[in-house]
Amino acid sequence: MFLKNTHICYNSNMKNSFVLALSTLIGTIVGAGIFGLPYVVSRAGIIPSIFYFVVLGGVILVLHLCFGEIALRTKEKHRLIGYAQIYLGGWARGLATLSTIGGVIGALLVYMILAGNFLSLLLGAAFADVESWVFSVAFWAVLSLVIILGIQTISRLAVVMNVALFCAVTVILIFAVPHVQVSNILLISVENLFLPYGVVIFAFLGVSAIPEIADLFKNRQERRSLDNVIVWASVIVGLFYLVFATVIAGVSGLDTTPNALLGLKERIGDGIVLLGAFFGLVAISGPFVMLGNYLKNSLRYDYKIPRLAAIGFVTMVPLTLFLLGIREFLSVVGIVGTLMGAVDGVLIVLIYLKAKSKGDRKPEYTLRLPKLVFFLVGAILVAGMVAELAGKF
Repeated sequence: MFLKNTHICYNSNMKNSFVLALSTLIGTIVGAGIFGLPYVVSRAGIIPSIFYFVVLGGVILVLHLCFGEIALRTKEKHRLIGYAQIYLGGWARGLATLSTIGGVIGALLVYMILAGNFLSLLLGAAFADVESWVFSVAFWAVLSLVIILGIQTISRLAVVMNVALFCAVTVILIFAVPHVQVSNILLISVENLFLPYGVVIFAFLGVSAIPEIADLFKNRQERRSLDNVIVWASVIVGLFYLVFATVIAGVSGLDTTPNALLGLKERIGDGIVLLGAFFGLVAISGPFVMLGNYLKNSLRYDYKIPRLAAIGFVTMVPLTLFLLGIREFLSVVGIVGTLMGAVDGVLIVLIYLKAKSKGDRKPEYTLRLPKLVFFLVGAILVAGMVAELAGKF
């Protein structure tokens, strides 16, 4: 009887770890990028958008699985910066440092901007004289405290956030679906063919959460489910994005706004916009704390920076940039997504290929893909970055 009960308890703990890990990864991936998706779908058309979702979603899935295996092949705790140093050397460490710091700080800045907009919509009636930047700073202050508390608090918070997020989205879709007009959904626009690239990359990236969720698994048996967590998270997020973006674009058409919500106001009403603002606030809270925690741990584990100094850097730099007036959204999302996807993606592929032979522990799972797949992943990311940046500059 004792052994039977112990087995049940063990299985229960495994399920709890799986749910925490899945919620954490989904909560990290589903962030600010989702609000740019309806806009790019409405401008580029549904056909190229589905192509981007499938191809780039597949590319990011491979990167996530590669990064998970890298973490499992390495005994010591590191993040991308540390893995780059171990497997590729100093040049890769420097590149990973610039990419990690620039990408995470840029993402945190985007979340602060959106948070101010969402809180203004939610609380504007009660605080009419308060400007949106004040709400952004309040959002920053509360979630910076969560970053200080660490991954266990963040993971439990992610579960609650995901439940609230999906409940809110379900309600939005219920109200929005009857207002969808097929004529609003553009099939293809050659002029805006490359518009979705950076936004889709940004929306699907969750690399920062991979080593964090690996830390949630306490034993070898639990870590065997890491690849399942990554695959399930990718499938759930991809379907979620496609439905949300298509429905919102189908309601708003060419009036779809970069933050997805204001274009719904005239067609559905203020109530749905307020609910959308709540959904948005929930959606960006999880990624904000996960990315902040990831950068904090990168500085701690890879550069041996003291915990308080790492926390100070992670929290104060985006606040400083925000107060200096850097408060753009869609263009920042596109640039950050493109650069992070290309630089981090190529580094992860190169690290992975080295770790296969130089790793110091046996991983709980291993990818069995031809090397050609990894070269294609790198080529797609680099080509997309060149096309995206050429279009912007």
